[in-house]
Amino acid sequence: MVLFPFWSLIFTTKILFLDVKTLSSSRLFSTHLSYELLPKSVKESTCKVVYLCRDPKDTFVSLWHFTNNLRAQSRGTLPLQEAFENFCRGVSSFGPFWEHVLVYWKKSLERPEKVMFLKYEEMKMKPNFYLKELAEFLECPFSKEEEFKGVVDDILNLCSFEKLSNLEVNKIGKGFLNMENKAFFRLGNIGDWKNHLTTEMVEQINTIAEEKFVKHGLCF
Repeated sequence: MVLFPFWSLIFTTKILFLDVKTLSSSRLFSTHLSYELLPKSVKESTCKVVYLCRDPKDTFVSLWHFTNNLRAQSRGTLPLQEAFENFCRGVSSFGPFWEHVLVYWKKSLERPEKVMFLKYEEMKMKPNFYLKELAEFLECPFSKEEEFKGVVDDILNLCSFEKLSNLEVNKIGKGFLNMENKAFFRLGNIGDWKNHLTTEMVEQINTIAEEKFVKHGLCF
């Protein structure tokens, strides 16, 4: 059973063999597509869009590890410096990271009822608050009774990194292209970039982030 069908796989590879019309409403999908590439039916309907991003430095480190999990062993590990230069230049499977984030950020300001922009770091710090914010945005807020009974905390526990990463299916199972599910779970921490990036790398990413984001009110 696929709880959150991956949009790109449904409409490009047909790998999931899923007819979306058979899914009951409300439907949930996940995607890495930029806002410009979202179907017209998404952008012009009452469909809600929730965008989750994280600090560019941690984003890069996570992407580097994930990319190496996908690479054939015969190719060896992708050098950190090479991956870093590509990331800074905007070379990425789903388009430049900087523009990808910025467009969703702008849309969340222009259409707050349509696009919700979330930061991983803030959600980690205040999970209870942001889960309730998300529920409000999706027009299915928690009742006082549900909050009193601990429903919010129960959901946070069920969806926690620790809980999901320790599920048997995510420790030994495989999915798309026979890729191990455990590849999607590494640390889930904030600030792991400190263990990988040089001072020069940090300065370069911070400079790009300031040039791209700060003037639009987006800070990490």
